[in-house]
Amino acid sequence: MISRVLGFARDILIASFLGASMVADVFFVAFKLPNFFRRLFAEGAFNAGFVPLFSRIYQQDGDRPAREFAEQALSVLLLTLFMLVTIFQIFMPLVMNVLAPGFQGDTVKFDLAVDLTRLTFPYLMFISLVSLMGGVLNSMGRFAAVAATPILLNICLISALLGFAQHLPTPGHALAWGVAAAGAVQFIWLLLALHREGWHLKLRLPRLTPRVKELLILMAPAAVGAGIVQINLVIDIILASLLPEGSISYLFYADRLNQLPIGVVGVAVGTALLPLLSRRIAAGDEAGAAQALNRATEFSLLLALPAAMALVVIAEPLISVLFERGAFDAGASRATSYALMAYALGLPAYVLVKVLTPGFFARLDTKTPVRIALIALAVNLVLNVALMIPFKHAGLALATAISAWVNVWLLYSTLRRRGHFPVDARLASRLRKTVIAASIMGGGLFLGHKQLLVWLEGDTLVRSGALALLVLGGMVLYGLAIQITGAARLSELKSQLRGSGS
Repeated sequence: MISRVLGFARDILIASFLGASMVADVFFVAFKLPNFFRRLFAEGAFNAGFVPLFSRIYQQDGDRPAREFAEQALSVLLLTLFMLVTIFQIFMPLVMNVLAPGFQGDTVKFDLAVDLTRLTFPYLMFISLVSLMGGVLNSMGRFAAVAATPILLNICLISALLGFAQHLPTPGHALAWGVAAAGAVQFIWLLLALHREGWHLKLRLPRLTPRVKELLILMAPAAVGAGIVQINLVIDIILASLLPEGSISYLFYADRLNQLPIGVVGVAVGTALLPLLSRRIAAGDEAGAAQALNRATEFSLLLALPAAMALVVIAEPLISVLFERGAFDAGASRATSYALMAYALGLPAYVLVKVLTPGFFARLDTKTPVRIALIALAVNLVLNVALMIPFKHAGLALATAISAWVNVWLLYSTLRRRGHFPVDARLASRLRKTVIAASIMGGGLFLGHKQLLVWLEGDTLVRSGALALLVLGGMVLYGLAIQITGAARLSELKSQLRGSGS
């Protein structure tokens, strides 16, 4: 949550300095590329293979064999990353031709995109090593240091923008340097966290040991699966680069707001769930694994459904109050709110993907999610082309939301068919009550928005106060609704947040 709040501060500054300008579009592309590979290899494929394997070795064989495996994986990962970063730095203009074909007609824009992406790309090497160290810490039940790493990224970007934007060719250059610096800072942070746990990973000569080979075998299908998800995002960038200027920025700002509940709920639950499921399955406790999956789904939807409702109902005042200042005008607010509403329709699905996928990975099944993701990719491709024509950038966001629901349905039905996710009576009952409570809150927000419309069109201070009142009122109304309907109990929420409810 701290990271997301700082992320908003960062995005507010970016919107103020860059708005939805050419430099903004270029920086967001430059930031997307290393993030694409981070999610593809580090957080996607690598975590899918490394965490279950490391958890199994750590539980069954003890500390020393687990440490040796982590060091072997570190050496191979570092060599691979060094080669990848070097190749991309050399061939960045060719990469940009593929990633943002709409930039080709503007030499200044294209050259700036190449320069900024070369500055941001070393971030990939550092953040991938951070992912390995984070996997080690999470498998040992240590989550705080890993969860804090995005805070450091936001601090670095805010500092770069405030301290160096006036001294470099564009604010985009300051942000790009900030991204590179953030990777190094995050790496040092987790290195120190490992040392506090008594873990001093040594750099070995890269070798394809039997366990590393097993890791690579598990990673291969997971890389394809994670790649499919990331290809969806890259396709959005490619198509958005062909739309009017500012389209990439509208999608970025909307996605940033949409990522708040995904990061706070989906990523957090999924990160804690994978090692938990891995341990229970390794111990032969299938009933305990099923119960953990039911409670994780229940808890995630309890928070994701009202968040989605709120983002749809009050999208425009949220965007306006948070971003409309400096270079970000009312037209940009309106265009961004359309994208936010479309993304928010898929918000529960984005969260559920994070919850359901560990049900496969914990059983060392990295192939099934790939097949499902391929179907979702095909759906997204067709809908992208069909919806971008009438709805422009909002159509791209809507296609992403619909394909996410397709992904969720296929993941869930497969787990249920295999007997890995029998929905218990408590989840079925609580889900119905949660939908009712979220609908009550949505109706209250709609009426409140109408009543506060004059205030929401006032100056910055008045608008901020009105939005705060609207959000607080929605939270109170939802809290009352879940208590009245029985969707949740306060004592259970406290237990879930402490982790004992799993």
